[in-house]
Amino acid sequence: MIRTTYKSLTEILDYRRQYQPDKQAYIFLGNGETESASLTYRELDRQARAIAAHLQSWQGERALLLYPSGLEFITALFGCLYAGVVAVPLYPPRRNQKLSRLLSIFHDAQAKVALTTTSVLAETKKRWEEETELAQLKLVATDTIEANPQEFVPKSLTPESLAFLQYTSGSTGTPKGVMLTHSNLMHNQEMIYQAFGHSEQTIFVGWLPLFHDMGLIGNVFQPMYLGIPSILMSPAAFLMNPICWLKAISKYRATTSGGPNFAYDLCVKKVNPEQLANLDLNCWDVAFNGAEPIRAETLQQFSEKFAQCGFNYSAFYPCYGMAETTLLATGGNKNQKPVIQGVLAGELERNSVVKSLILSKETRMIVGCGRPHLDTKVYIVNPESLTRCKEGQVGEIWVSSGSVASGYWNRSSTTQETFQAYLKDTGDTGDWPFLRTGDLGFLLDGELFITGRLKDVIIVRGQNHYPQDIELTVEKSHIALRPTCGAAFTIEVKGKELLVIVQEVERSYLRKLDVDVVIGNILQAVTAEHSLSVFAVVLVKTGSIPKTSSGKIQRNACRTKFLDGSLNVVGDWSENPEYKSRFISLHTEIDSMLQKISSGKQEFS
Repeated sequence: MIRTTYKSLTEILDYRRQYQPDKQAYIFLGNGETESASLTYRELDRQARAIAAHLQSWQGERALLLYPSGLEFITALFGCLYAGVVAVPLYPPRRNQKLSRLLSIFHDAQAKVALTTTSVLAETKKRWEEETELAQLKLVATDTIEANPQEFVPKSLTPESLAFLQYTSGSTGTPKGVMLTHSNLMHNQEMIYQAFGHSEQTIFVGWLPLFHDMGLIGNVFQPMYLGIPSILMSPAAFLMNPICWLKAISKYRATTSGGPNFAYDLCVKKVNPEQLANLDLNCWDVAFNGAEPIRAETLQQFSEKFAQCGFNYSAFYPCYGMAETTLLATGGNKNQKPVIQGVLAGELERNSVVKSLILSKETRMIVGCGRPHLDTKVYIVNPESLTRCKEGQVGEIWVSSGSVASGYWNRSSTTQETFQAYLKDTGDTGDWPFLRTGDLGFLLDGELFITGRLKDVIIVRGQNHYPQDIELTVEKSHIALRPTCGAAFTIEVKGKELLVIVQEVERSYLRKLDVDVVIGNILQAVTAEHSLSVFAVVLVKTGSIPKTSSGKIQRNACRTKFLDGSLNVVGDWSENPEYKSRFISLHTEIDSMLQKISSGKQEFS
């Protein structure tokens, strides 16, 4: 039976240690298929206390957690919680990867220690020494810490104690540290439990990064809250071989698993028909989908492809949340099919919602993200007047809930602006003020629909256009264009807002790309679907478009790279030749030079 009387995560672990010591807590599939490590609650508690004993001198300080996918991350996190050290979950920097995000978070969190594994420490120590700013960090390899035979007494925690800092993805700016208390975590765990219809028979399978909210709050904390096993694998294993995710669900009879919309798209695209024969997905009754725009066609295509494996369309569970709400803010009814609503795109551009039952280019199909649960309130608010919108109007999504974090670390003014909002007309707050999410949406019959980000909305000639709609039109215009890897934004030229498209090309098409045809298709499609003229189109190399660590497109970063000419261009066009990438001529010049060298015709002065 689920208990809501827990005050903290450490209290839950201590309870599991006492009453379920030998129960399997976590299993890790090293290559996505083979079990390479596991932890019982007793083993997790013992290792966490050993790490906590080592960390006692840093009580109250911030510790960067730099772990590859694996169970070492979980033991280190609980070690921090036991010791009263504020953990900052991150991912170790990859080779040749810029350290800008890590440095930004290091400075913001004012971290004094970094926890990692022996292998990561060996790889990063030299880079650390080269970065004078990071050289002051104390590096600790937690897999070398031996259990202390003396019993460690954990720090006493209250519901309002700071548990850890969950840094935002930085999709619209620099990462900010969301301060999550144990009270926030317990409230959100109970909400997930009720909204998802979980029980002690629930089984998790997950591949999501553990340093992100969906992987951590969902795939690590919720199973512990329930006292049930969680089978984990690395994101890399899933991305390289998506079938391993589905095979794990089938093998371990998982009931809950999910990820962003692209994960389901990837399975549709990459799983071969012959791989379906031994899959049994009829156990999967909560296939959650969140973190990025949810597409109705993705749900349909996935369910059609995997219906023969027992997958039920009703298992799809669209949901909505963010780091600032701990994780979940709204979710559907697990016993009902996803709610999909057609609306007139033209009216949506005027912030008005008009239902449409006719499938046409004038209709936009939007997937509902459920309703608030427990005592959570979700309002749609006019971001300028700060008054509630009527049903059927688009506005900013405001959330009031015990899951809403206490604010951003060391950012008092931003915290007040974002976390302490009040309605001007009623002042209604309930037990908490409102969080201004920065997301746009509307409510119909209590169901929340997301339309975009407030800061990303493209305004041309006084009309609103959502970049994700334009990006979807672009990627569908030609087979050479890579799905979910495009950015639409505007730049100001002589007082006018002009539309720019940046889009990745599929790797297999880079050598045979007909730039003129692809760009022609893009221009025609955007004009036909959105009645917009495009100022410039830039086609870029595979994997080069700026994204957050969680895979969200960084449109502002794309805009900056477009303006300073630093995009990795393979072809471009603009109605104003001055804005054509200066790198096109440079690439042509280099290619010509290389050809001359290879033919022995190049002369050197």
